Amino acid sequence: MLTVVAILFFLFLAIGIPVAFALGLSTVPVFLVGDYMPLTVAMQRMYGATQSFPLLAVPFFILAGNLMNATGITDRLLVFARLLTGWMAGGLAQVSIVLSALMGGISGSAVADAAMESRLLGPAMERRGYARGFTASVIAFSSVITATIPPSIGLILFGFISEVSIGRLLLGGVVPGILMTAVLMAVTSVAARRMGYQPELAEKPRFRELAASFVDCIWALIFPVLLLVGFRFGLFTATEAGAVVVVYALAVGVLIYRELTWAKLIEAMRDSIFDIGMVMLIIVMAAVLGHALTVEQAPGAITGFLAGLPGDRYVTLFAVLAIVFVAGTVMEATVNVLLVTPLVLPALVHVGFDPVHMGVVMIILVSVGGNTPPVGVIMYTVCGILRCDFGEFVRWSWPYVAAMVALIAAMALVPEIVLFLPNLFF
Repeated sequence: MLTVVAILFFLFLAIGIPVAFALGLSTVPVFLVGDYMPLTVAMQRMYGATQSFPLLAVPFFILAGNLMNATGITDRLLVFARLLTGWMAGGLAQVSIVLSALMGGISGSAVADAAMESRLLGPAMERRGYARGFTASVIAFSSVITATIPPSIGLILFGFISEVSIGRLLLGGVVPGILMTAVLMAVTSVAARRMGYQPELAEKPRFRELAASFVDCIWALIFPVLLLVGFRFGLFTATEAGAVVVVYALAVGVLIYRELTWAKLIEAMRDSIFDIGMVMLIIVMAAVLGHALTVEQAPGAITGFLAGLPGDRYVTLFAVLAIVFVAGTVMEATVNVLLVTPLVLPALVHVGFDPVHMGVVMIILVSVGGNTPPVGVIMYTVCGILRCDFGEFVRWSWPYVAAMVALIAAMALVPEIVLFLPNLFF
């Protein structure tokens, strides 16, 4: 039965049906064959998937991100990022990477960040003579930083579905996000020098300019700090933090920057409704398929198989990471978090790995998978906006893939990279 479901799911993906509907349609056989799953059970699972307090963090953070974009914070962060890195080789490409790191504390979505930067920086990079494949690769891979630094929508969903502390997961994404920024900037610097791409700024900015820009966007920069302090002292849970951030974004837009008009507020609410609807539809459809997998005892079977692999626990670790990476190349990150990670995480916990450590590593890995063929959602988004040929994207992206795989391997082998802040604060 599960083989039929899997075949149908990938078949529907191949013919271009949206992921949420592919999930729903692929479960049809479980209703038609015998008494395997009555329709009432499916309805109950769909309804039950939405009745979760931790899951409220997702719509809250999505709304907060759209509100902060409407207040002009993104424009201020762009100016600050340009001053920080515009004097380096390949200046605009470096700006894109730093902007993604700064946006990590706002949007929490790799696809949203990639789309925004493609429209914001893509045309300017093309006018400077940057190759489209290079431009698309930099923007696409830098968006993975946004999906790692809190508030990460992927980490929130992982904590919800795997019953792992969301606060510890969000803190665990901070150091990897910073390391990712440094690694991507190093790769970009080498590529830019080789191609002869000039800096965006003629000279390094003066301290006074940097200080003025820093003060101008201080309300965006202190937002992640407020999250960390709140988690550390138990002022709020991850869900409550989402509500706090919505109020914070409204206060910044209305009282400080005074750029949040009624028109912008309505637009932000409309964009949030579309984003939340898309995510929630995937969640409720995945709940039905997840129930079918549980009834068939798929998690236990997979755990037994992986735990029985010859060699030490690192053989199991890299086998799981290989499965997650391959899944990331053919499925959207949200679906991977909801379907694949619950199946393989028990095997890693069984052989002694910390679920917070593995959660952060797997979320980064499935986000990287969004930049690889055949079904890389981030890749398609960036290439579609920039009108970049997929072959050219792949040709330019391999150094970034290699660098990210090496960094993920280091994080997998050295748990302290991920667990340093969670263990320090909790």
